[in-house]
Amino acid sequence: MAHAGTLEIRDLNKQYEVKGKPLKVLEDITLSVKPGEFVSIVGSSGCGKSTLLRLLIGLEGDYKGEIRLDGHKIVGTSLDRGIVFQEHRLFPWLTVAQNVGLGLLNAPGGQAAKDKSIQEHISLVGLKGFEKAYPYQLSGGMSQRVAIARALVNRPEVLLLDEPFGALDALTRAHLQQELQRIWQAEGITAILVTHDVEEAVYLGDRVVVMQPRPGRIKRIVDVDLARPRDRGSYAFSAIKNDVLSEFGEAPREEAPDSRPWVDPQSEWRYAW
Repeated sequence: MAHAGTLEIRDLNKQYEVKGKPLKVLEDITLSVKPGEFVSIVGSSGCGKSTLLRLLIGLEGDYKGEIRLDGHKIVGTSLDRGIVFQEHRLFPWLTVAQNVGLGLLNAPGGQAAKDKSIQEHISLVGLKGFEKAYPYQLSGGMSQRVAIARALVNRPEVLLLDEPFGALDALTRAHLQQELQRIWQAEGITAILVTHDVEEAVYLGDRVVVMQPRPGRIKRIVDVDLARPRDRGSYAFSAIKNDVLSEFGEAPREEAPDSRPWVDPQSEWRYAW
């Protein structure tokens, strides 16, 4: 089982320059995430939740404040943080096992130990028997399972999830939410989910961080004191979901692009997932 990281964000401020003028994206973000906790972050378009995730990944370092993992300042990408994007980003010319193995490119240890870890994590995500399959032979949900296995194969301290099921149909999405909960509990690591889906946030999170936009800041943190697995049809679940939705005044709309020029995260990635 992986070591669960402690994440500390203190007085975080972030801005971009747009047309020669400063645009504040995040303002005074302070958040503590306990080891093994699952925290969901929700917010409307422009609230900066995707920018916050980029800072946690280590893709950007130009900010004010502190971001620390186990007391150490986050600097650049690292094996101690795994990431799953909305798109699975599998290499089509590699098999399932080879794609998962990419997560171990920069990891220490011999090949036998790496092969064992690859097999363990393919089994963990329910894809035993598909080791030699190629991405074109997989469904969208299966491809995301491979992406999750790749993010976990080097046993990171924190798993970061950026709208991981946003491109999937409703039935597949609900099933993979259940599977993600099972995988997170099995690995015992800290998880941070960014989503615009309030039901998903409540179903998975121990806490739901509600952000408000322009500049992005934490409006409220809602505790989800419900036993797992959670019953989406229960009164208690609906009450918490509606409580979070009330912070927006309406159901969250589809996420719009950030105000800054979009940059493909993979173009900056060092394959240290």
